[in-house]
Amino acid sequence: MSRLNPFAKLPGLNAASVLLVENEEHFQQSLAEALVKETSVTVNVRLAKSFPLPVENDESRPRIDLVVFIINLTSELSFQSAEASLKYLEPGYFLGKVCFMVSNARSSSVPAERLDAVRRLAASLHCPLLFAEDQTQQGVTNAAERLLTILKVAAGFVPFTTSLCLSNLTRSTLPPDIDQPSFD
Repeated sequence: MSRLNPFAKLPGLNAASVLLVENEEHFQQSLAEALVKETSVTVNVRLAKSFPLPVENDESRPRIDLVVFIINLTSELSFQSAEASLKYLEPGYFLGKVCFMVSNARSSSVPAERLDAVRRLAASLHCPLLFAEDQTQQGVTNAAERLLTILKVAAGFVPFTTSLCLSNLTRSTLPPDIDQPSFD
């Protein structure tokens, strides 16, 4: 079981690689299809259910510019899988090459504690936290556009902007009262 290293391989010419990690694969495929439609840059999309990645594919795997953990808030297993997978990433990935994307945040069946736990996780790792609507095609397209913006920066296609700088601007922060008990 090896850890994924952001700088172990050379980048592809005019290509960016993103790894979408989702335990339940509900949103992953539609998001991957929307990302591949990008025409200004070649986007290589890799899909995984969790980490660690298989060692036998290590030589053919391109350099991963951005790792996206997709968390379905209606499933506790989705959050636990993302949390357990984090230990298989080298610390260099947390310098602007990891983000979390949350789906089903509007669902009435989502406990507030789970959303708070995801927000705490993203804030503790200084990673962006994106919310996405996976039920409509427009929601998937909007999520893909937001991810492409982050991916282009992480892959080095935006001049004078680094992924660490973008990460500082877009990282998830916690409001001061998140650890306070609710009076609802």
